Amino acid sequence: MTESQINGAPLPNAELLAQSPVRVVAGAGALSQLGALAHELGASRVLLVTDPGIEKAGHAIRAAESLKSRGIEIVLFDGVHENPTTEHVAAGLKLANGQSIDVIIGVGGGSTMDCAKGINLLLTNGGEIHDYHGEGKANKPMLPMVVAPTTAGTGSEAQSFALISDPVTHVKMACGDRRVPREGGLRPHVAILDHELTRSQPSSVAAASAIDAISHAVETAATNARTKLSQQFSCEAWRLLDRSIEAALSNPQDDDMRRDMLWGAHFAGAAIEQSMLGAAHACANPLTAKYGIVHGMAVGIMLPHVVRFNSQAQADVYGSLGLDADSLANRITHFLNVAHMPDGLAALGVERSDLEALAELAATQWTAKFNPVPVGVEEFKHIYQSALNSAH
Repeated sequence: MTESQINGAPLPNAELLAQSPVRVVAGAGALSQLGALAHELGASRVLLVTDPGIEKAGHAIRAAESLKSRGIEIVLFDGVHENPTTEHVAAGLKLANGQSIDVIIGVGGGSTMDCAKGINLLLTNGGEIHDYHGEGKANKPMLPMVVAPTTAGTGSEAQSFALISDPVTHVKMACGDRRVPREGGLRPHVAILDHELTRSQPSSVAAASAIDAISHAVETAATNARTKLSQQFSCEAWRLLDRSIEAALSNPQDDDMRRDMLWGAHFAGAAIEQSMLGAAHACANPLTAKYGIVHGMAVGIMLPHVVRFNSQAQADVYGSLGLDADSLANRITHFLNVAHMPDGLAALGVERSDLEALAELAATQWTAKFNPVPVGVEEFKHIYQSALNSAH
């Protein structure tokens, strides 16, 4: 179910958007509708999940004011950090326990939305995050959720999975529940796409988020689990992101381009829900775990090399995006330059002697099995090698 943007502008693809069970309320200033939307879901006392940066930008205050205008009480958890771990989820859960929370609100980037989902999972079903690593392991319905992304990146607002890291092993655990929202699944009931919220993001965050969204559009278009619907989402995401990323990164005040970036990230997230991801994400997770490389940067640097690797076995695997593989890889590389990403992995401190260990970790990643071309340790080692001293 969707609603047109509150500023009267048309939805970018209303027919396609209607294929997602997540209700979308969009447009400049749409965050002001949060209280009304939470009220519709029966909220009387909510857990508002956010982070210090979002509070500083004033978005959490605006969200709280909208909720209070409807007489809704708020329990605030602002302890989210990048790449949320089980510890962050446990801290939010401790705050929420015993508070009679009936709706969960997430205002922030992908980390905030994932953490909110993780808290929801444990608040309703008990146990620990490790118990839900995988899919469909929750027995009880989750609480309704309303989320408002402040970055155009993960598209988590369209997905039924939360990515939560183990603070010791650094393994990213994908915990999913594909039941539709009205049946208590982990997808948010409502996604508020207010592009004004993305104006406050630091340039480095905007760049990493944008490249992450690009990687989602590209990888979902080619996975071995792709469907006709997922490719429609992927193509719409690519269309919006391709035309807006340069202007959005160079001029954060360009409302039209930031709007297209936010929509593109959302459609890419919807594509992930249908088709999952591939080898570029499998390569990126070990880089984040071992070197602390920001996810968007890690997956972006790997993506052109994965595109070329896959195309050697399946020449037309990315054909739905309207580009041959070489042109697509070059286009991605151009976006990396626009985003001021470093040249190759060596520039980030990755050493040749670590490639074997990285490849072994990549081969264990969940997304590896969805890559259109089978990948194991040797294939991953080859891909890492090609990215080691690559120059954009």
